[in-house]
Amino acid sequence: MLAIYNTLTRKKELFEPLVAGRVGLYVCGPTVYGPPHLGHARSAITFDLLFRYLDALDYRVRYVRNVTDVGHLEHDADEGEDKIAKLARLERLEPMEVATRYTNEYHDAMRVLNVLPPSIEPRASGHIIEQIELVKRILAAGYAYEANGSVYFDVEKYAASHPHGTPSGYGTLSGRRIEDMLEGTRALDGGGDKRSPLDFALWKKASPEHIMRWPSPWSDGFPGWHAECSAMSEKYLGERFDIHGGGMDLVFPHHEAEMAQGTACGCGGAKYWMHNNMVTVGGQKMGKSLGNAITLEQFFDGSHPLLERAYSPMTIRFFMLQAHYRSTLDFSNEALQAAEKGLDRLMKAMETLEKITPDEGYGEEYGETNRVRRFTGEHNGIKAGLYDINELEKHLGEAMDDDLGTPLVISTLFDWVTAINRLHDGLMMISTKNLAELKLIFHHWVVDILGLRDEKAAGGDDHLSPVMDLVLELRAGAKADKNWALSDKIRDGLAAAGIKVKDRKDGASEWELE
Repeated sequence: MLAIYNTLTRKKELFEPLVAGRVGLYVCGPTVYGPPHLGHARSAITFDLLFRYLDALDYRVRYVRNVTDVGHLEHDADEGEDKIAKLARLERLEPMEVATRYTNEYHDAMRVLNVLPPSIEPRASGHIIEQIELVKRILAAGYAYEANGSVYFDVEKYAASHPHGTPSGYGTLSGRRIEDMLEGTRALDGGGDKRSPLDFALWKKASPEHIMRWPSPWSDGFPGWHAECSAMSEKYLGERFDIHGGGMDLVFPHHEAEMAQGTACGCGGAKYWMHNNMVTVGGQKMGKSLGNAITLEQFFDGSHPLLERAYSPMTIRFFMLQAHYRSTLDFSNEALQAAEKGLDRLMKAMETLEKITPDEGYGEEYGETNRVRRFTGEHNGIKAGLYDINELEKHLGEAMDDDLGTPLVISTLFDWVTAINRLHDGLMMISTKNLAELKLIFHHWVVDILGLRDEKAAGGDDHLSPVMDLVLELRAGAKADKNWALSDKIRDGLAAAGIKVKDRKDGASEWELE
């Protein structure tokens, strides 16, 4: 059974959905004020993996991933300008022009990373009414107050009735105690509207120069950043749903605030909270706000100064999957190039599977039945070793059920890459039935669950196939005539053009792009 690490309880828990066979999944999406970067990719790939695996387990999943296009200020303490409005002012654009441009760039990047679209992708600006209603309910419950046209959540009052350590207590999710937060927070100077520096905005009154504003019972203004996710998760998944996901940097203050305001207005919120760890550069978090982000487009074209060269989208995806989603992932050219080689090896194994010729008599010779799908023993004097297809499926499932253990999944697949190459070279045997089974397993795990695809094939290399078939036929003729000079000339010329030719033991030749 699937077990996932719940940030709320600090332990792995068996996943048991609230409604049998159905899963409600909400993930915090991008704030669209700049091009997507590696940090965006990690969160998207992590929860795409979860989405794919839940689907493979036959759950019916409603996956909601929002777009923040209003309300996210420059600083978490409800200070500064709206990030999108600031850029719009600097570039003399409408804020929605900025939001639309970067939403489209995000979608384009997700598409080439093979990230599946969510079931629903709501925008914060499209749910202002729901956010206003949320604020009204929190005010009615007594956990918020109005001050000069803005509405703030009363953190200390909420914490008094929902203490740290209780399931919905303030600070339980992030592990922070309100006493420590108050001690480490600058006291208010009396000039602001907040009663406490810990309070956060549910609704902000817009200053005269603020571009994005909507009418409300309190003022013309805009919703606080935290309100949007509570309002939209409730609208599309209900008051109580299964999983809330996002990056670890959102645990505080965003998700802590979400949990508090959701509880305050009578919603149960998420049962499980899942968070992917950060991408770092030299140990420092990668992000737009820190100025060290490398955009995905820069990875794809190699234009950033930190990059030695360009890296393909599937290299980026494989690089992410090689590490567990809860571990820190440090960027380096060396790590990306190692991922590139690993991906290439796995994709070549997928190609090689299609070229294997099964041993028609193998199953009968070794007493293979419908349930025992294994190949072992000795054939033509060569000891094959033991590879059990049932064990392959079992080990892959166990690794993935252990909190999405993709490093072990990939390691297990690589163990079988060795077997695939031996089968192709005639050093091992496999029956027709087992070969078909092995192909299905590899496709299911590599393509359907890990979401990897062969970029060379997708890039249009098919037009080379008939040309290369003719070239290799001419080279085979040269070898048959013992014209070794011509044979070598063809091979070396192809190598210079970036096409590697491999001569097999049975006399046939294969080619691949370097």
